[in-house]
Amino acid sequence: MAATKRISGLKRARITSQTVFLILFLFLLSQTEYHDRDVIAWPVRVFLELDPLILLTTFLSSHKAAPGLLLGVIAIVVTFLFGRVFCGWFCPLGTLNDLIGSLGKRRKARKETALDKNGVKVKYYLLAAILVAAVFQIHFAGIFDPIALTIRSFSLAVSPAFNYIVHGAFDLVYKTGIPGVSTASERVYEFLRSHAISFGRPMFVQGSLIGLIFLGILGLNFVRKRFWCRYVCPLGALLGLLSRFSLLNHKLKNEACNDCTLCLATCSGGARPYPENEWRGSECVLCMNCHSTCAQQAMSFEFGRPAPAARRTDLKRRYVIMAGAAGLGSLALVRLNPVRETGSAELIRPPGSVEESEFLRRCVKCGECMKVCITNALHPTFLQAGFEGVWSPLLVPRIGYCEFNCTLCGQVCPTDAIEELGLEVKQKRKIGLAFVDQNRCLPYAFGINCIVCEEHCPTSPKAIQFESRVAVKDGVETELKLPVIVPNDCIGCAICEYYCPVGEEAAIRVTSVGEDRSEKNRIIL
Repeated sequence: MAATKRISGLKRARITSQTVFLILFLFLLSQTEYHDRDVIAWPVRVFLELDPLILLTTFLSSHKAAPGLLLGVIAIVVTFLFGRVFCGWFCPLGTLNDLIGSLGKRRKARKETALDKNGVKVKYYLLAAILVAAVFQIHFAGIFDPIALTIRSFSLAVSPAFNYIVHGAFDLVYKTGIPGVSTASERVYEFLRSHAISFGRPMFVQGSLIGLIFLGILGLNFVRKRFWCRYVCPLGALLGLLSRFSLLNHKLKNEACNDCTLCLATCSGGARPYPENEWRGSECVLCMNCHSTCAQQAMSFEFGRPAPAARRTDLKRRYVIMAGAAGLGSLALVRLNPVRETGSAELIRPPGSVEESEFLRRCVKCGECMKVCITNALHPTFLQAGFEGVWSPLLVPRIGYCEFNCTLCGQVCPTDAIEELGLEVKQKRKIGLAFVDQNRCLPYAFGINCIVCEEHCPTSPKAIQFESRVAVKDGVETELKLPVIVPNDCIGCAICEYYCPVGEEAAIRVTSVGEDRSEKNRIIL
């Protein structure tokens, strides 16, 4: 009985750990936004910094790594000691997969299928492709990395959907006007706004697509528990390779085992804990289900030197080579993009972004900068930066603008793709240049005075000045104030375009030309 309690205690410890770290993950995500001051007080990027795949691929692609990423060494050391404990005890996506998988129908132990046997190898081939691509300075690990994927999905899809529902619900309660109910709801709303929801209702370009992909990943748990972890996750593959040297090893007491195969039915990672000669230690996420299920107490974990065969996944060398070749082949495909040479007018990066090619070598598309943006101005690209830059951030002026007194995006970037700038430096950093479209501008095209763009321009001296012109309209002389851009003073913050009252397409527009980070993207070539 004592042994049974001990084994059950291991599973309870795993569930407790998953719960604590998922709550911590969600809490830090909720703190990744503006809270009345231009400082992020919490270590909101720590999950990304603990990710060894982000550390490795960023170093391979850019030949440098932000100091915070060195925390990934902790995960590597823990893996050498205990195996893939990060996947089973700490990873937020792994926890969500376990949670969704527990809702499905319990399956009996079945014979190993082709998917079970060969599907687990796919993530290793994907890892090989990612690493080879990174060596040739193509950084797309963040598309598949579970930490970056989860942060991106929550930041750009789940959190906005939650905000939309909550705001809508409280608006509905407020409109009912029921005495007492509206007052109570306001108090609850104020509490949630301070701790759980955003002040506004952020929405992101491609947010629906990113959300549907995330729902699809979670839905695959009804096909196989932890489907993503078993067959796709490149971080799991990396940790699986490292776990071959783990000091903590699975043991099966053959004399106690009654061949019930319950351990096979409950294994979360497809590690095949029975029979002993089929054990795949590199797939074990230390879920402890086999131990809790085994009534004979035939399962145990012991420290010692691992048996090499017990930790190895049987990978086909030719497929590893083919996967590496695919990663190399991606070099030509993603680089066949004229934007790399000519630049793109609409590709306005956040202030502090490094030069574009270096930016692409560092950015992991995690979405942290987009979530933290005060004005909802940053959105994921699709093909504006080519395939290489999918889901990296760009500023969309008609949706939002770069707040003059904000430096938050640089504070949350884990890889220094967006460098952290002091406020005075940031306020002088040029990310683009504004242009007046005289065919749409009210003073130029219609003889109607409008000073909105000049009023909102935050620079000192103002980057928008006026030229006076006397015009005759209906026989009456009118002094028109014509807005003119002062290129040396304009920083491309896009507040003028955001507030321009001309509908559909603004009469003043910002493009990326003249950005400080580029020596080529100049107004005069």
